[in-house]
Amino acid sequence: MTSEIAPTDAATTLLPDAPAFDLERDTLSFAALEAGKAVVYESIDARLRFQKRVEALATSGDAGRRRGLGLWMLGEYERASQELAAHESDDTAAYTRARALHALARFDEAARIFQRLSEKHPQEPRPRSGLLEARFEQALAGKGDVAKACEELERAVKAAPGGFTETAEGRYLLGRAAEATREFQQALEHYEQAREADPNHTALLTRFAHLAERSGLDDLAIGLYEDLLNMHQIDVNSLVNLGVLYEDCGRDADAASCYDTILRNDATNDRARMYLADARAGMNMYYDEDLEKKEDRLNQILRIPITDFELSVRARNCLNKMQITTLGDLVQKTEQELLSYKNFGETSLTEIKEILHSKGLRLGMPREEAVASIEAHARRMQSGDRSDVMNKPILDLALSIRARRTVETLGCLTVGDITKHGADELLSMPNFGQTSLQELRTKLAELGLKLKGE
Repeated sequence: MTSEIAPTDAATTLLPDAPAFDLERDTLSFAALEAGKAVVYESIDARLRFQKRVEALATSGDAGRRRGLGLWMLGEYERASQELAAHESDDTAAYTRARALHALARFDEAARIFQRLSEKHPQEPRPRSGLLEARFEQALAGKGDVAKACEELERAVKAAPGGFTETAEGRYLLGRAAEATREFQQALEHYEQAREADPNHTALLTRFAHLAERSGLDDLAIGLYEDLLNMHQIDVNSLVNLGVLYEDCGRDADAASCYDTILRNDATNDRARMYLADARAGMNMYYDEDLEKKEDRLNQILRIPITDFELSVRARNCLNKMQITTLGDLVQKTEQELLSYKNFGETSLTEIKEILHSKGLRLGMPREEAVASIEAHARRMQSGDRSDVMNKPILDLALSIRARRTVETLGCLTVGDITKHGADELLSMPNFGQTSLQELRTKLAELGLKLKGE
C-alpha cells in the first residue's frame, strides 16, 4: 500500500478546511486518526511539522503509544507496527497496528489481532472486516482456489452478526469477492452501496475508482479520485491515475498539478516527471504536429530502460552506479564523462556506442540533433527490409495517452511488439482497462492483426 501524500499549493484549492487535531493531547480513536490526516496532509509543511512532533515523542509509555499512532498516520507502517506492539492492550493501538501489518502484507499477524478485537467487540464492523479481508488476502497470496476463497468470504460476510452485510464494510467485502471473480458489474454495485453507507471509506473509494476506470467509467472514476483528494487520503498511484484521466479529457493543467504534487513529495519519481512533461506540452494550444511526432518518437526511444539491452556485467554495474537507467540518461553523457568513472573502460564504451548507434543516437547529443536523427533513422528503417506492417512504429497507431504509455512501458516500439502481448497482461498494467483494450484491438484489426492468443 502506498502512503498518502500532501498537496502542493496548486492542489489545495480542491481541499476543504480541516478540523484541528492534536496527537499529543486529544483522546484518540481510530476514527480520529483517520480524520486527523486531513490536517497532517493539508500541505507539505504541515506534514513535515507533524513528522517532527512525532519523532520528538518518547518511545515508552503513553507518549510511545501516540508516537506509534503518529507513525501510522505518516505511512511508516513498519515502524508503527514495532512501536505499537507494546501497547496492544489499548484497542486503538491494537487496531492501528493490525492495519499497519495488513498494509505490510503480514496478513497472518494482522488477522490474529483483528480476530481478538472482533471477539471483544462483536457489533463493531471494522475489526470483523479487517479479519475477513486479511484472511481473504492470505488465500489470494497463497495462489489457491480464488473461487473458493471468494465463496468463503461471501459466506462469512452473510453469517456475521448485527446486520454486517448491509454495512459499508460488508458491502465492500462483497464487492471485493465479486471483483476477484471478474463479476465487475456486481462489484461496482456493491461498491456503490458501500459508498452510500460510508462516503469516507478510503480503501473502498480507492478500489471503486480503480475498477470504474478499468470499466471505462471515467467520469465516475474522476469523481471518486477527487473525493480521495478532498479527504487528503489519496496515494501516489491514485494521483497518477487521476492525472491520466484528466489528460484524457483535455484537462492538462489539472493533470500537471497532480504530477507536480507527486514530485514535490518525492523528487525521485521518474514516472511523474515524465507525465508532467507530457501534460505541460499538452497545455500549449498550438503546436507543430510534425515536430510533435518527432518528439514523441524520440521520447519513446529515450524511455527505453538500459536493462532491455545485452550489456556486460561491468558496463551494467557502472551505469547503475552512475544512476543511468534509460537511453535518455545515457545520451546526455559524453565519452569523457563515462571514461572518467572507475572501472569503465574502452570495451564498455564500445558496447554503449553500439547500442546508441542502433537507435540513430550517439553520446553527448543535443536534443534538437537527436530529434532529427531519430526521424532520419525511422525513415531509413521504413524504406528497408522492415517496412512491413509489423514494423510500423506504435506512433502510427495514434493511440490514446494511456494506451500508448502502457505499450511503451511493456517495451513495445513497433506494432509487431504489441502483438506479442495478450489481453490479460495488458489489463494487469496500471491505468489500462477495457476501454483501452478495445481501442488497441480496433487499431490492430485495421491492420489485420490481433493480440497474442486471440
